[in-house]
Amino acid sequence: MRLTLREAVMSFARAPLLSALSIMMIAFSLYSFGLFGLVALNFRQRFGAVEERIEIEAFVDDSTNVETLANAVSEIARFPEVARALPVTKDEALERARRDMGEFKDVFDASFLPASIKVQVREGFRDPATVQRVADRIAAYAFVDDVRYGAEFVERLHDIRNVATGTGIVLGIAFAAVAIIIIAATIRITVLARAREISIMRLVGATNGFVRRPFLLEGLATGVLGGGLALLLLWLSFALIGRYIPLVFLERPMAIGGIAFGGMIGLLGSALSVWRHLRRI
Repeated sequence: MRLTLREAVMSFARAPLLSALSIMMIAFSLYSFGLFGLVALNFRQRFGAVEERIEIEAFVDDSTNVETLANAVSEIARFPEVARALPVTKDEALERARRDMGEFKDVFDASFLPASIKVQVREGFRDPATVQRVADRIAAYAFVDDVRYGAEFVERLHDIRNVATGTGIVLGIAFAAVAIIIIAATIRITVLARAREISIMRLVGATNGFVRRPFLLEGLATGVLGGGLALLLLWLSFALIGRYIPLVFLERPMAIGGIAFGGMIGLLGSALSVWRHLRRI
């Protein structure tokens, strides 16, 4: 293992420009892929904030007593699709209406607005069919006069999410494929540049495993360094753009996963390139 490590370090020292080029190409490829991921992450967060506005409002009959309303709210809150359910009295509805309407606040009086139950739908249950199903269950209560949740708004959000998800998957696969192709080609050039060294090692009796190990370690190190550089560039881009647009950065597991992905690609690329070359000798 010590000999393998020494050979890998010497490989960097013998061809520093080629090693630096490999690291930079891997970094550029992973940076492009990471930048797309960062955009997708922030879009998803913004979209999630909009989806949180999806709520069902059930207007109740004026004759409904407080105990009946409280029991219904407690029961609705236990629905698996419901994040929370809150009763809104007539006075609270009047106060909100006056606050929202501003200069027209004197138009409303306590008899104008009914009491209601506001229901926030849990994440993962905000598709049109599920929201409609919950609304129908709430509408089944005898004291509920009307139920509203903005069906058109929910439908439009659902369509946008589907399009965005499909586009994100296609673009993500495309970016990943391009990154893998560039990285594999870069590592292949590195291996071919040292074809003579491999041939000499085979001539003096070195086994395939002995020949392969330094290249695998070098590929792993190149990938990890490239992944680390890509993460640094991504953070610098985040810091620069974040001055003008509020953004969230990758969580630690995702950042570590990006570096690990770089190492894995470097390792696999080296293994495949060396294996192909050894077959020709």
